[in-house]
Amino acid sequence: MTPHLRTLALAATAAALAAPLLTAPAQASSAVPRTGFEQRDGAGWTSQPEEQDFLAAVDKGSDRVSVDTAGTTKQGRPVQLVRIGEHRTANTVLLICSQHGNEPSGREACLTTIRDLAYAKDKKTQAFLSRTTLLVVPTANPDGRAANTRGNSDGVDINRDHIALDTAEARAMAAVIRDRKPDVIYDLHEYGATPKYYDKELFDLWPRNLNTDTQVHDEAETLSTAYVRPAANSGGYSTGTYGIWTDPVTGEPVKQTAGDGQERILRNVSGVKHAVGLLIESRVDPRTDAEKADPALNNRRRVESQLSALGGLFTFTDQHRGRIEAATGAARVAGYRDRGPVYVGGADNDPAEPAEIIQNPPCGYRLDAAQYAAVKDKLALHGITVRKDRAGEGVFVPLRQSERALVTLLLDARAPYHLIEGELDTTC
Repeated sequence: MTPHLRTLALAATAAALAAPLLTAPAQASSAVPRTGFEQRDGAGWTSQPEEQDFLAAVDKGSDRVSVDTAGTTKQGRPVQLVRIGEHRTANTVLLICSQHGNEPSGREACLTTIRDLAYAKDKKTQAFLSRTTLLVVPTANPDGRAANTRGNSDGVDINRDHIALDTAEARAMAAVIRDRKPDVIYDLHEYGATPKYYDKELFDLWPRNLNTDTQVHDEAETLSTAYVRPAANSGGYSTGTYGIWTDPVTGEPVKQTAGDGQERILRNVSGVKHAVGLLIESRVDPRTDAEKADPALNNRRRVESQLSALGGLFTFTDQHRGRIEAATGAARVAGYRDRGPVYVGGADNDPAEPAEIIQNPPCGYRLDAAQYAAVKDKLALHGITVRKDRAGEGVFVPLRQSERALVTLLLDARAPYHLIEGELDTTC
C-alpha cells in the first residue's frame, strides 16, 4: 500500500495548509482493520461482504464508532449509517458515499476515513471528535454497487429522487437528514472527463437552488473555494466547478453542462433543508500513460484525491463550527416568520424567470383524505408538519414551519417535481 493513501492533506486557510488532522494508524498492526481495496493495493474495490466485516471490526475495536442500519434496499441489502464522535456536539457532518453504484472511489475514502478517525490517538483528532459528530453512509446504493451500475436495482438514479422519495435508498437518506439534522452534507461522486474542456482531478459544487438560505449558501461556497480546493491542490490535484466547461487556453467558462438548481438532487435539497451542502466529483479517467497501463494506480489516485478533499472538509468544519451552527440554526427557524418568495426555478448563476418566482406564497396547502394518504409517508420523511383539517378528513400543510420552501416545492403545481397538487389556502 502506498503510504500517502493514508494521509489527509488539510487546508487551514485558502492560502496555507495546516498539519494533518489525522495521524495514520500503524498499518502493520493486526488489530487495525483494512479494506479489501487496501489489501489489494487498489487492484480491486472493497466487496460488500468485506465492507460488512470491516465495519464490524472497526465497531468492535473502537468505542468512538457505532454502526446502525438506516434502511434496506429492494434486494435486501442494508443501507448502513456509521457514527463517529460524541453523541451530543454542536456540529454534525454527514458523508453520503456512492449514491451511484459505479462510482466507488468516494466509498473507499469514506471507509478508510471511518477507520482512521476511530483509531487515531493524536490530541488534534480527539479534540475534533469531541466537538463534531461525523455520520457516514458508506454505500448509499448497495444494489447498484453490487451490480456496478449507476442506478439502483430498478435502474433509478437515486440522486434524482430526493424529492419524490420513491426509492428505498433515498427514503433512508431522507430519514437520516430529518432525524440527525446534519449541519454539513458532503456527497461523494465520480465523473467521466472531456479532455481539455472538462478534465480536472476533482470538481465540486455547492447548492445552487435559490431557496437555500443566503448564509448557508455562502458557507457552502466557502467550504468549496477556501478549503476543499486548496486542500486538493496541495495534494497535487487540479480542481474546478462541477458542470462548467472552461477554455483550455484562457481558463474562462465556455458552457454549463450540469450543476443546475433542481431541488431533487441531494446537493440542492441539502440547501433547501438548511445544511451546508457540497458535491464532490473525482475523475475516473486515467491521467497518464502509467495510469492507463496500471488500473490500480489510477484507482489509488481516484481515492487519494477524495481523501485530500475530505481533509479540507474537516478543517472547515473545525474552524467554522460557530459560523456553521449560526447559519444552519438561523435558517431552520426563519421559515416560521413566513415571509419572502419561493422559487420554483433558477439557480445562483441563473436568475429565475418571473413565472418561476412565487412572490406571495399562500398560507399553506390543503390536501383531501385521498391526497394525504398518497403522500403522508413522504411528507413525514421530509419532516413536514401537518394539521388536521377542521372542515373534513384531510389536512392543512402550513408554510409557517422550518421547511417552508420545501412545502411549496412538494405541493404546488408550479413546482416541477411536486408530489401532488394541493389546494392553495390564502386565508391567513
